[in-house]
Amino acid sequence: MDLNIFEYMRSNDMEKEAPLAARMRPRTLDEVVGQEHIIGKDKLLYRAIRADKISSVIFYGPPGTGKTTLAKVIAGTTSAEFTQINATVAGKKDMEEVVRRAKETQGMYGKRTILFIDEIHRFNKAQQDYLLPFVEDGTVILIGATTENPYFEVNGALLSRSLIFELKPIPVEAVRELLKKAVYDRDRGMGVYGAVIDEDALDFLADISGGDARHALNAIELGIMSTARGEDGRIRITLEVAQECIQKKAVRYDKSGDNHYDTISAFIKSMRGSDPDAAVYYLARMLYAGESVSFIARRIMICAAEDVGNADPQALTVAVSASLAVERIGMPEAQIILSQAAAYVACAPKSNSACGAVFAAMEEVGRSGNLPIPAHLQDAHYKGAAKLGRGTGYKYAHEYPNNYVRQQYLPYELDGKEFYRPSGNGYEVKIREHMQRIKREAEESGGAFS
Repeated sequence: MDLNIFEYMRSNDMEKEAPLAARMRPRTLDEVVGQEHIIGKDKLLYRAIRADKISSVIFYGPPGTGKTTLAKVIAGTTSAEFTQINATVAGKKDMEEVVRRAKETQGMYGKRTILFIDEIHRFNKAQQDYLLPFVEDGTVILIGATTENPYFEVNGALLSRSLIFELKPIPVEAVRELLKKAVYDRDRGMGVYGAVIDEDALDFLADISGGDARHALNAIELGIMSTARGEDGRIRITLEVAQECIQKKAVRYDKSGDNHYDTISAFIKSMRGSDPDAAVYYLARMLYAGESVSFIARRIMICAAEDVGNADPQALTVAVSASLAVERIGMPEAQIILSQAAAYVACAPKSNSACGAVFAAMEEVGRSGNLPIPAHLQDAHYKGAAKLGRGTGYKYAHEYPNNYVRQQYLPYELDGKEFYRPSGNGYEVKIREHMQRIKREAEESGGAFS
């Protein structure tokens, strides 16, 4: 048996036998990676933990971002009694026992009890209601952790008595440094195995983890434990090993390189070109490579306005709704929402008339500058406006047939200028017909410019 392995096995205690992700879990606030927006040294949560003045909180965020870690850090820094239960297996009797012990601890020793409930969204309404009076009177200080939006999954009464902290995916560079430490650290990592990891494998695992440190650490542990030593006696984690351990291939997709822009370009052009199959294919390539769902959603919204426009006004509504939904839901379900939106935009009738209109108008403004606004359109809601002729002669459209009356809206210098020209596609056919009809009927009724 390799001497280092023997030394590793002999020196292991229960903590050392724990999975790598558990061993690498930060023990202090200073060891926590990412989440500076809530645990930066000037932030409320950091100050509260340091001062041991924590109140009821709910940590909300994707898996592997540090919700349980922060609870453990609080457990290590507080003078309060710390109790942990998991909502997937705990029942009312478990909570009754926690409350009983909390009352005893408070009465006999004057110590508070912090109750950490992992996956609190799994508690039903009755279970959450049971906790409410004990949170309210301070018998327990609640720390809840959930991957679901607490505003949908946690009772409003509990929410109102808790601070909500949203955890973000851990930055790629922070995951990368954590993985390096996991490979080479001999105390809490796997350094005694004498493993090395190639830079491209390190980059791949950090990127593909999607900000989930636990997922990446599990892959590293599996790679080291299952890879044979080379002729030099070392375990080498190559890109191929990393791909196998995390069950994903390294798609050529550098988020700051040409391939990134090529793929998003193909995605947009496929939607513009009314090819939903190609649009969904390029969407899948981006999702597989770990592209931000928010970035993809923004591009769908832009395409809906630029390339569909008023040919189907509903396209932008679908795109905006998709953008809001993916931020609330996250992966993997977000891929379904993005697919729906991309397919809708791809299949919608197309028109770039609205896009062309604003570009033409911007060009005109750049050429002619701030031309005088017709006096009858100017603001008349102040004293003395009438003396200046402001608003005089304005015709209120709703007092006329079809809620339309001809009068000069553009500056006089641009009389007759057209910027928006509805296409012959989709709903813009109706827009064009409507505009032609109301103008024709106004002309026939003798309507004239003011």
